[in-house]
Amino acid sequence: MNLEGRVAALERRIAALEAVRPPKSDGTVPSGENWAIERISADFAEADIVNGGVMLAGSGHLPAGDRYGWQMDFSTDDLLLDDADSAAECLAALGSPVRLRLLRAVLSGRRTAAELAELDGVGTSGQIYHHLRQLAAVGWLQTAGRGRFEVPPNRVVPLLVALASAQR
Repeated sequence: MNLEGRVAALERRIAALEAVRPPKSDGTVPSGENWAIERISADFAEADIVNGGVMLAGSGHLPAGDRYGWQMDFSTDDLLLDDADSAAECLAALGSPVRLRLLRAVLSGRRTAAELAELDGVGTSGQIYHHLRQLAAVGWLQTAGRGRFEVPPNRVVPLLVALASAQR
């Protein structure tokens, strides 16, 4: 392989490594077990966010083939001062095993009420529509035309984070 080919191969390898561990603002790559914490701490400090914060990020494919990619950061101060009533309403919508089952099914590719009604333990079509309306009211679902439902793209990662936070 000539020099040009070797350099191109090295550049691809470096890009792949940086995709796993993106460089800090000073150009160095975080290392060690807590590389994400190092990176976000530096980013918040650089942005003068005194009390730190939280970053949510995710990227991939859902079982139905939909691609998702999303990231957002929140300062600790903003999260602690946020409206508790709307946060509680949004979280309460996830508090039902039936609604969680419906959301997981929608993420997996079942998009219509008829497809969702085929699931065990989700109730009658009237009960399903009730749950779908509750999920849509707080933004976990949206209609995608012709009786189809989807998790909005900007809610896929937060939903997966909510599900991950319930793991013990």
